[in-house]
Amino acid sequence: MDQIVHKFVEVNGVRLHLAEIGNESSPVVVFLHGFPEIWYSWRHQMIAIANAGYRAIAPDWRGYGLSDPPPDTEKFVFSDLVDDLLAILDLFRIDKIFLIAKDFGLRPAFLFTLRYSTRVTGVISLGAPHRPFRPPTFLKQMPEGFYINRWREPGRAEADFGRFDAKTVVRNIYILFSRSEIPIADESQEIMDIVGPSTPLPPWFTEEDLSAYGALYEKSGFLNPLKVPYRSLDEVYDIADDVIKNPMLLITGEKDYFLKFPGMKDLIKSEMVREFATHLEIEYVAEGSHFLQEQFPDKVNPLILGFLRKHM
Repeated sequence: MDQIVHKFVEVNGVRLHLAEIGNESSPVVVFLHGFPEIWYSWRHQMIAIANAGYRAIAPDWRGYGLSDPPPDTEKFVFSDLVDDLLAILDLFRIDKIFLIAKDFGLRPAFLFTLRYSTRVTGVISLGAPHRPFRPPTFLKQMPEGFYINRWREPGRAEADFGRFDAKTVVRNIYILFSRSEIPIADESQEIMDIVGPSTPLPPWFTEEDLSAYGALYEKSGFLNPLKVPYRSLDEVYDIADDVIKNPMLLITGEKDYFLKFPGMKDLIKSEMVREFATHLEIEYVAEGSHFLQEQFPDKVNPLILGFLRKHM
């Protein structure tokens, strides 16, 4: 961890934090985090690929970690993240990259690849495949207590999270998201109430890890992370062709609760998923959860390195 260098850059009117490791002349791999994550969620992968001769860059999105919040949270959308990524690459004069993303970081990764395909050597998706960007109609198929439905409701999550310190909120979400069941609250409870105070952390997630996350969410708060992703899922994008033709690897944990979203497992198992990503490879990690890159770096890192070497 000590080898990882931390930098701040000014792009698009905000000051963003970046974690970086590797030689500046090496091929560049950019890691894009999800929620409730920050750059730190990629720590195992960054060190592994740097040791293999690559340069790893992992930003904290605007509104997350050590990065500044957006100037206006109400106007904050996914497209801002794509613009920030482009600005970072231009600032560092980086022409081509591999992109590795998970959770909501996948949407800006896929959008960037579609808009700037010649700048992307390949894409690695952890958890979910690319599919056309459409309004999230599946939310209507889910119960009222489904965590995304709850967190999209203005003020609901703020009140729920506000009963606890940031470290406890992150703890509870990590426990929930590491399970194989979709987080759904009863009518009489909030999402945070699903996890009891004595519930242990996942065995691969230490108190030291939790403290690192907690300290950074204490700084950033949860307002912007609620806006993007959860309250920006209806954003419309002007993309004529939403098929990704770049090489892509999907790594999915077999115990990821996301596979229980309506139609998701069938989509991945079917050939239809290749209609939206024409050069797609798929790998499964047995027992892998939503956080498989932290849970099983010894399984995920070789898959990543194999893909990078294949498409250099």
